[in-house]
Amino acid sequence: MTRPTERISLAEVARQTGTMLRRADSAHFKEQERPTLADLTESLFFSPGDGRIWLNDQRMLLWHSSAMGHLRRELIDTLGLERARGLLTRAGYVSGARDAQLVRERWPDSDIGNVFMAGTKLHALEGVVKVVPLRFEFDLDRGIYDGEFLWEHSSEDDEHIAAYGLGTEAACWGQVGYATGYVTTLFGQMVIFREVECRSMGANVCRVIGRHAAAWGDIAEDLRYLQARDFRSLPAAAPAAAAVAAPARRARKGEGQDRHEIVGASSAFNSACHQLDRVARTAATVLFTGESGVGKEAFARRLHRIGMRADKPFVAVNCAAIPETLIESELFGVERGAFTGASQSRAGRFERADGGTLFLDEIGTLSLVSQGKLLRALQEGEIERVGGTRTIKVDVRVVAATNVDLQAEVRAGRFREDLFYRLNVFPIHLPPLRERRDDVPLLMNHFLQLESRRHGRSPTGFTTRAVRAMLHYAFPGNIRELQNLIERGVISAEDGAAIDVVHMFRREQLSHESLLAIGAQGTLRPGEQAPAPLLELLQQHVGSGTPLPEIEQRLLREAVAAAGGNLSAAARRLGLSRAQLAYRLERGDTPPRRRGRRIGP
Repeated sequence: MTRPTERISLAEVARQTGTMLRRADSAHFKEQERPTLADLTESLFFSPGDGRIWLNDQRMLLWHSSAMGHLRRELIDTLGLERARGLLTRAGYVSGARDAQLVRERWPDSDIGNVFMAGTKLHALEGVVKVVPLRFEFDLDRGIYDGEFLWEHSSEDDEHIAAYGLGTEAACWGQVGYATGYVTTLFGQMVIFREVECRSMGANVCRVIGRHAAAWGDIAEDLRYLQARDFRSLPAAAPAAAAVAAPARRARKGEGQDRHEIVGASSAFNSACHQLDRVARTAATVLFTGESGVGKEAFARRLHRIGMRADKPFVAVNCAAIPETLIESELFGVERGAFTGASQSRAGRFERADGGTLFLDEIGTLSLVSQGKLLRALQEGEIERVGGTRTIKVDVRVVAATNVDLQAEVRAGRFREDLFYRLNVFPIHLPPLRERRDDVPLLMNHFLQLESRRHGRSPTGFTTRAVRAMLHYAFPGNIRELQNLIERGVISAEDGAAIDVVHMFRREQLSHESLLAIGAQGTLRPGEQAPAPLLELLQQHVGSGTPLPEIEQRLLREAVAAAGGNLSAAARRLGLSRAQLAYRLERGDTPPRRRGRRIGP
């Protein structure tokens, strides 16, 4: 690590080396380095006329602390301490991840250390707590982070102490989640924060320590609150910790981890998990819908694990991979001599799943004939093998999945309506990854550990620009594609080095909007190989007779209106930065001293 005595400006180091500083400690950072508290304050906008508050391009709320305290008490009294802590920790994580994305997008050229420090200022600006850094150091190439902070005037402590008095456990759950989400999103791998002293325990001030996951060792207890779990089936904290610690122990012994484990902390992910927990203890048929690669089989396996049939078989069938001529024999089995090549009797998937769960993936690809035979098996609970005469009773829970709109298929005559209603008892929609971007850092860390063990490699994590590229990428292949990118990065990167953009992405995967080009400071910028959209639009109107400044203003305002007033989204459409767009709009409201003909951003 750089020694604290070497007190030089990060900006000066960047100017001298032409690259982003990748390791430093708290002695390097100065209050005037951007973004400053003044910069962050200028990003806060109040729009009382339409009832909205904005922090850059993210909508915020101004809420009574006592109301939050009331909600906290309701959660604890209704759900219990463990589940309430998990909900608030995950909510804090999402808030921290959103703020990290905001700062990175708003100040892309700032040194990474100052972006780390911006989180402490944002937490204070949002009225949650005053953060006093004691020390911190990081090395992106080696995947090391270690920081210690004081929290003063914690709003969570104020409300918790008012309701429950002093106790023996730390109570700043949301703030711990926020710090974990903020630094994890920026760092590119899991950084866990723990509150070692808390005012709710009688301390004068709260003190927290953050370290990369490997430095803590066993983080099962921390992950227990970051990931949605079915606490109703866990009467105490210890069984839950043991359930989460088991995979960690297997990993330390070199055993394989469950590749179908689901990971996430976003609101969309938790909503799906809560629906899953609600239906798990029943025998209802479940239909998972969502795009290809969102993790439908992983959710189906979780449904089986936490359901009443967990000790029975789980049998998965990919309906799209079985030829039409074989689907009946695969599902219902075949008797010896039923057709040429049937030299012995064989049980089908229904029989093999008897007492357990049968997962029918890509159910929408079945032909109408196969759909009719499946419907009878579901309705009667009995099957006949191909070539057989004996009726076989089966008790299976059917779970289906599809990436197509079955209702549209019913209207088009390609899917039986009666089978659709038989399957659509309890539908659960799994959102695409682009709608749960808060889960991207968690998934990156999860697959990094999984693929590193599988391939025997040891990358240290991800570079800042790799994290930023992953957060901006649309992921048309969803979680499956993310895992493949991480696996490619683990294989391509050198052992002991961080995974960079070039290790994961091919040029055609990153669009112009995905910040493919790399600037002089090591951050990603919009590519310069194509003209900016605004320039193209202006060039189309050259010679129209209308002054270009007027055309430009009309195009700018149309883009802002199309983006619903979101300046950042409008700026991306026009190939401008948000600051450039705001300046041009403000310039249009002020009569110019001299009109020019120059076009271009």
